[in-house]
Amino acid sequence: MFEIVVEAFSSLIALVVTLGILVTVHEYGHFWVARRCGVKVLTFSIGFGKPFMKWTGDDGVDYVLAPIPLGGFVRMLGENDFLEGDMRDLDECDKARSFESKSALQRIAITAAGPIANFLLAIVIFWLVNVVYGSSGVSPVISSVIPESAASVAGLEKGDEILAVDGASTRIWRDVSQRLVARMGETGLINLEVLTVRNGDVKNISVPIEQWMNESTAPDPLRELGIIDIEIPAIVGEVFEGGVAKKSGLLAQDKIVRASGLKIRSWAHWVEVIQASPELETRVVVEREGQLQTITIIPERKNLGDGIYIGVIGAASAITSLDQIIPEEMRREVSYSLVEGIVPAVRETWDKALFILGSVKKMVIGLISIKNVNGPITIAQVAGNTASYGLNVYLQFLGLLSISLGVMNLLPIPVLDGGRLLFILFEMVTGSPLPERIQAYGTQIGVMLISGIMLLAVFNDVNRLF
Repeated sequence: MFEIVVEAFSSLIALVVTLGILVTVHEYGHFWVARRCGVKVLTFSIGFGKPFMKWTGDDGVDYVLAPIPLGGFVRMLGENDFLEGDMRDLDECDKARSFESKSALQRIAITAAGPIANFLLAIVIFWLVNVVYGSSGVSPVISSVIPESAASVAGLEKGDEILAVDGASTRIWRDVSQRLVARMGETGLINLEVLTVRNGDVKNISVPIEQWMNESTAPDPLRELGIIDIEIPAIVGEVFEGGVAKKSGLLAQDKIVRASGLKIRSWAHWVEVIQASPELETRVVVEREGQLQTITIIPERKNLGDGIYIGVIGAASAITSLDQIIPEEMRREVSYSLVEGIVPAVRETWDKALFILGSVKKMVIGLISIKNVNGPITIAQVAGNTASYGLNVYLQFLGLLSISLGVMNLLPIPVLDGGRLLFILFEMVTGSPLPERIQAYGTQIGVMLISGIMLLAVFNDVNRLF
């Protein structure tokens, strides 16, 4: 119980820190550009709700810290929440410093500055990771192909190296996975450029997909195609006290040979068999000290939410680091200078922004499940986990979230920055602002839409917990 409380508290702290950074950068983008355009800023708030800290700076701005870290705001003189009568009561000096008095281009710059600040933060983060940690991974050489899978039917073989996916170069397995996930929910062909193990030729292979992974909330594109990237031997490293593996007589250093009549190819295959057998009697053949022995295990049933149950036994792999099994010639590492790290950082930010935008489009038109909408609980869990994995992993997660915040705020929904940009563009085209009544209706619709999305995200979060 104590461990659960500590984990929950750590996740909460990680959520507050993560969202605090992102919201502060976003709102500071609006604040900085507004001041440069001569707009009077009234309030700079991080968080929502009743303020627990508030002070007025020498610049006359009220700075606010509030307890709900899901957003913030910069309130400027003369924004839409000021009535026309209020504007008439202002003196000429203040009118000149109001948001509405500025040109359309200046208002666009102020409005877009928040999302742009998030994109710039992502670029800085990825640049920092490139310079400090470099880029590393494993060359995309196929360890094995699942029989009768899409990859097997298409002609992929063990030892083939994937050089490109849909025309995009793939240097390491992470590149392959990212390119494949981008095709989630689609129907058509995935085009692979492959260096074959048989004769060293480069050939193009097309793998057909239909509504690919459209219901998946934890997509594993390589396995969905039938490709095993890194094959970890099915050797038991630890058997946990109180688990059914311990009770059934499974021992550390046992090598899993067969289970449920299947020849076990790898640790991942062994996990797959166990997860597919909740509360089912499973006969397992193990190699122990050079001898084959048979034991019977009945995996416990674990609820993953959404009506999904898997089997668990309480055992861990003997391989705790890929360094134990990855040969030196398959490792690829790139280091960057201060200047060299900029271009890949910009490219990664651009690619991830396009991916997020494409995913939103697919959810809207129904190509992928709305169960992929995540809320604060999931963000807290992931933030806590990535922080425990190390600064490198956490920074990359922070960069991805910053891009997500930037993209989502640019969506043309009233109450978001994208909705305000839409109103300003309408004014530029027609020569007059959109009537206040229509703007008010649009804002109400936007509030309901965003509230609905938030409720859906929280519902998905809670569903995953139970």
